[in-house]
Amino acid sequence: MITITSLDPGGQEPLDVANRVAEFLGAAEHTLELALYDIRLPDPAGTVVREALEGAADRGVKVRLAYNDEHESEPAGGAQRDRESREHRSGLPRVPVPPPPGTQPDLIESLRLPTCGIPGVPDLMHHKYVVRDSRAVWTGSTNWTNDAWSLQENVIVVVESEPVAAAFRANFEELWGTREVDRSGLHEPQRLDVAGVEVSAWFTPGQGRDLSHRIAKAIGSANRRVRIASPVITAGPILGTLAEEAAEGKLDLAGVVDGPQVSQVFRQWSDNPRSRWKVPLLASVLSEAPFAGKPSTPYAPGRIHDYMHAKVTVADDVVFCGSFNLSRSGEMNAENVLEIHDAALADQMAGYIDEVRARYPSAKDLHTTAT
Repeated sequence: MITITSLDPGGQEPLDVANRVAEFLGAAEHTLELALYDIRLPDPAGTVVREALEGAADRGVKVRLAYNDEHESEPAGGAQRDRESREHRSGLPRVPVPPPPGTQPDLIESLRLPTCGIPGVPDLMHHKYVVRDSRAVWTGSTNWTNDAWSLQENVIVVVESEPVAAAFRANFEELWGTREVDRSGLHEPQRLDVAGVEVSAWFTPGQGRDLSHRIAKAIGSANRRVRIASPVITAGPILGTLAEEAAEGKLDLAGVVDGPQVSQVFRQWSDNPRSRWKVPLLASVLSEAPFAGKPSTPYAPGRIHDYMHAKVTVADDVVFCGSFNLSRSGEMNAENVLEIHDAALADQMAGYIDEVRARYPSAKDLHTTAT
């Protein structure tokens, strides 16, 4: 069984999501593996989740929690500066996408269960998943923060399937065993059957480039519709295919991005000779297809995080959803995506994306306002 739940700004309270998390964790009988990028949950949501985790451990469930740790060997802000430096050397945009996490390792380490900080330097451990009893997976775009649960557009996917859970657990063991992002995501995706629905589980960085090409191929092969929800779009294969489809104008193509993050991308690309070739491609996509841009609060330490954070691609009757921004840096992070071949879920997600983009102004001017 596969269920996809969307979150919207003001559509639910953090405590509502915390209770849903606690229900999922509370059903564990044997094992829980959690890989979480950003964990910042003040009370009362924090207490609900903490009690669910420690309660599982107290009743004999083997609980392990891996988190992105940018504090381990860097001074404050050092990890972000190091990542930006790497992006500059590689010709990638120097932007905090995704924004740096606010996880406090001391609080995580205080939990009465085994934890593991995965150094997020220079590439992020960007997952947001839980594997329960090797039979069920909770994943999607949603970080475990109050802002993610109340101010952002996000998606939660729950899959009850032993083969899918096995794929996620194999990824978790890579991270737990090596504590290195770039030694994870090495298993090739397999076509799995989930109650008659074809599903593939993709993991990066090992399958990063292949994932971008797979999504680009699905977009290029679509006959009826493509819908995109992604904070940014910078992965070359995807960007090129979208630009071609938008220019031809034959496909029902539309989407939504995060306005300030895309504007920042344009500024950084314009300043970097190795990235300037992408500027006209993204500008054409946003101007020639009906894309919207959420006017969120630009990132700065201490500000609210109310971004358009959903990460979903619909190509005809196929859904790609997970933690993966459609970005080059996403290919190098530890990310996951479920490829789901299901017409009903594709209709649900296409409708959701249309609802989100209807809230916000056109993205066609993001290029001009950024320069």
